[in-house]
Amino acid sequence: MAGVDARERRRFEVKTDKSASTEDCGCAPTATEMAGLRGPMSRRSALGLAGLGVLSLGAVSAFGLRFSPSAFAADYPSWDDVQNAKNNEAAKAAEVTRIQGLIAALQADVEAKQAEAQRLASEYLAAQEAFEQAADEATALQSQADAESARATETAKKLGRLAAQQYRAGGGDPSMELFFSGSAASADDLLAKLGTMDRLVAANRGVYADAVSARNNAQSLSDKARVARDERDRLQQEAQQKMQAAQDAATAAQAALAEQDKNLGTLQAQLAALQDQTAKTVADYQAGVEAARKAEEARQAALAEERRKQAEAEAAANAGNGGGGGGGGGGGGGGGGGSAGTDGWVRPASGYISSWFGNRGTICGPGGCVTGHRGIDFATACWSPIYAAASGRVVYAGWGDGWGNYVKVDHGGGVITGYAHIVDGGYNVSYGQWVNAGDVIAYVGNTGVSTGCHLHFEVYWQGVRIDPAPVLYDHGINVY
Repeated sequence: MAGVDARERRRFEVKTDKSASTEDCGCAPTATEMAGLRGPMSRRSALGLAGLGVLSLGAVSAFGLRFSPSAFAADYPSWDDVQNAKNNEAAKAAEVTRIQGLIAALQADVEAKQAEAQRLASEYLAAQEAFEQAADEATALQSQADAESARATETAKKLGRLAAQQYRAGGGDPSMELFFSGSAASADDLLAKLGTMDRLVAANRGVYADAVSARNNAQSLSDKARVARDERDRLQQEAQQKMQAAQDAATAAQAALAEQDKNLGTLQAQLAALQDQTAKTVADYQAGVEAARKAEEARQAALAEERRKQAEAEAAANAGNGGGGGGGGGGGGGGGGGSAGTDGWVRPASGYISSWFGNRGTICGPGGCVTGHRGIDFATACWSPIYAAASGRVVYAGWGDGWGNYVKVDHGGGVITGYAHIVDGGYNVSYGQWVNAGDVIAYVGNTGVSTGCHLHFEVYWQGVRIDPAPVLYDHGINVY
């Protein structure tokens, strides 16, 4: 309201005494300039003016509390506030302090969400791994239970065969047969039969004990498998909840950065005007915006040209080998990325397979260390396009701890694909977005636990990661 009162006073002074004047700092913009300044600021525009180091967009995976865009907006100074503060040294000092605090608060909010992002992403990865271990344990226990049940059934059949043989050897009640036998020959014959029966009875006891043991083992293992499945289902739900929490926090982080992008440049320009750091703050502000805009246009043009050249090269390669056939040796197929298979599936990236699904030694990168490998790696250059392997909805797009920058697409029917190690700034989709097979959803990078530029590609079936190579093969994409 102070700014409004000041404008009213100036209009009154002009009407009553045209010769009256007020001190002008030379920093306030014209009406046209103010309209331009109040428009949305891009992040690069703000950085181009202020020279402040702001965290890159690709690194935005910071999670945390929900961010309200109006949290700071109500306190932003107007240019009238800046002008009035220039005319009063005490007000000027207070306004400088207030603007500095707003800038610090914007930056602290983004940093806090980044720290929360790292924590939640780590929890999500741990929950996913715990779920997969529980699923493996439940499957193993059930397999053992099935084997013991089959053994019990087979042993029971064996016991039946022995009983039939025993009956044929002794027949009826052996004591009665001996009593009614009237000849030594008959007695000798019976004793021989009794000897055979004793051996059969002894064998029966062993087979019976084995059958009982197998039956009890099968029941015990079935009970354990049921408990393991319950734990598996609980952990799967926990992993889903943590993934959703991580995604919600990533969305909040994007909002926080957008708020910073929108207001940081204006705050810094106002601060410069108050501190007399530039003689023509507004002119410099607009020059910075224009320079940043041109630089961004040049960057986008260069990136588009690079993508065009790469697409031409891939098209030429596909034309030469029929669309991306297999590579020789143990390196895996080297077909072009995005080449079509069947059932609407496409190859998720170009390059050869540098690492297959399964156990392997511990791998360490800038993001830490991992053991085991539940995916396949497409080795290709950073900023190479990553294609949606099939149509579906994006259910995760954010930081994924060891995965680095990470995207998951749900294709329905229990099938989800994952794309890891995306380059910073390389997201081309957002949470909830529908994508078609072959759409460029991101660009290859080296984030997370990674030792070089590549796409780590995963396939989830009912929440558990399975070998993607056979899945791709079943859909007409041979990576072997």
